[in-house]
Amino acid sequence: MRKIKLFDTILAGNLAETLDFAGMLRGKNRVPVQLFLLMCLNLVIAPAVYGAAGREIERFTAWTISLLGLVTLGLSLYLFVVIFQPERF
Repeated sequence: MRKIKLFDTILAGNLAETLDFAGMLRGKNRVPVQLFLLMCLNLVIAPAVYGAAGREIERFTAWTISLLGLVTLGLSLYLFVVIFQPERF
């Protein structure tokens, strides 16, 4: 019986891709990559909002609410950092 080396085949490849992607974040194209990650995170949050609300709201409204929540969270984190670490700005 032959053992499948899961870490060597699948996880190692995904880890290398993840590290390459993290290296891309440090490059010149930070804003587009961050917007892409925000929209990917919205793919997770919007169905949860839609499911929690039931059929009372439309899908577009659920996407808008979740995107608004993510933007609000981002702005509050930014303001938190600006208030407590003003020397960085």
